[in-house]
Amino acid sequence: MNEIVSLTLHELGQRLRARELSAEEAARAYLARIAETEGKVHAYLSVLEKEALEAARAADRRLKAGENGSPLLGVPVAVKDLLCMEGTRTTCGSRILGGFTAPYDATAVALLKKAGAVILGKLNMDEFAMGSSTERSAFGPTRNPWNLEATPGGSSGGSAAAVAARSAAATLGSDTGGSIRQPAACCGVVGMKPTYGRVSRYGLIAFASSLDQIGPFARTVRDCAIVLAAVSGHDPRDSTSADEPVPGYAEDLDAGVKGMRIGIPREYFVEGTDPEVEAAVRAAIRVMEGLGARAEEVSLPHTEYALPVYYILAPAEASSNLARYDGVRYGLREEGESEYGPLFGMYAASREAGFGEEVKRRIMLGTYALSSGYYDAYYTKAQRVRTLVSRDFQAAFRKADVILSATAPTAAFRLGERMADPLSMYLSDILTIPCNLAGLPGISVPCGLTSARLPIGLQIVGRPFGEREVLRAAAAFEGATAHHRALPPL
Repeated sequence: MNEIVSLTLHELGQRLRARELSAEEAARAYLARIAETEGKVHAYLSVLEKEALEAARAADRRLKAGENGSPLLGVPVAVKDLLCMEGTRTTCGSRILGGFTAPYDATAVALLKKAGAVILGKLNMDEFAMGSSTERSAFGPTRNPWNLEATPGGSSGGSAAAVAARSAAATLGSDTGGSIRQPAACCGVVGMKPTYGRVSRYGLIAFASSLDQIGPFARTVRDCAIVLAAVSGHDPRDSTSADEPVPGYAEDLDAGVKGMRIGIPREYFVEGTDPEVEAAVRAAIRVMEGLGARAEEVSLPHTEYALPVYYILAPAEASSNLARYDGVRYGLREEGESEYGPLFGMYAASREAGFGEEVKRRIMLGTYALSSGYYDAYYTKAQRVRTLVSRDFQAAFRKADVILSATAPTAAFRLGERMADPLSMYLSDILTIPCNLAGLPGISVPCGLTSARLPIGLQIVGRPFGEREVLRAAAAFEGATAHHRALPPL
């Protein structure tokens, strides 16, 4: 492996600003790594070699002119293929967007470009972010660099796998019910879901608008903090964007956790949790106590309802958001016949050919939940229970500064293992979904390996806009352990 791709984002940025290597050298090293690994991993849906090299040369000109304020200047990154990037194919992992070229940049992409990051390409994902294994991509699954027969998690599996495979220094993904944290855990990298509203969703192709949030993947907590700071901030083009100041996330990472109160939710040590996962999380709690934190059990009593609530609300929002894909304005168009005429025939044929099985399942679930006679029984009641889940966290944060648990109840499972059992697949996100329902920030950091040498993730959840405390706790754990230094065999 080239030495350049072995550097963390922070280390690479320092080398670039010191002019010890050029941005073009870094971009070429990563493009070579992509060529070396993609035949096995399939993390990328498109590699933007020409654009990346042009951006790298532009970064070199900025560096040569003495500009060194941005820690991302000249650093090669990649983004999940549901973020619009002007002039590039943007598929959302679906055939329905076949031939679609984004006419503008998502705000998060524009902020990366402004910071001088070099975008290497667009990353694979479960179709419309609906999945936990990246097997639902219309363009084939991504494989886990730790074990090529295992899933990388999902839906941001390409984003997690690219960081683990060292084919990007950092990436952006999205998290609707765990789609950053769960694949980060499966691939042994750091992944953070910010507070809802912290990062603009403008230019993010929507799945569930009240739940979707963009966030970073990286190798270390510091790297994650650097990327998060770059893409955070208020955006008037997103009506849900929070007008909150963005602190320097990397500034107090070394402050430690002495005196910090850590909540351990009794409901998160669920039946079905792999004993090796639980043992690793219990060991992580002891590490935090050894660093001076105070661990205390807390209760989140409505946790058991989070999964069914999510699978009413998210499909309902998906049913509405995905109604725009009708074969008329952009994307796939198929002609068909219908008893209601050729227009309806075209709608039906385009959606039948363009959407995959899981997307169709969730559209139907959501449409049913929103239909006349069932709206109050399902959707309205789910919204009320969502409020109870949020209040559980509010009560827990009176006793705790952050909450610790496993990120997922098991390590990465084998490709194909859960494809025929949707409920089993949905349970992969049982520990991450409550955080989305409440709109809270959460991070996954590596906390061990199973006996089969598959990564285990530790989840740390904070108060709304409490990213600094979450990152500080994660950095303290990372600094006291060596789990993040473990390398996949790829």
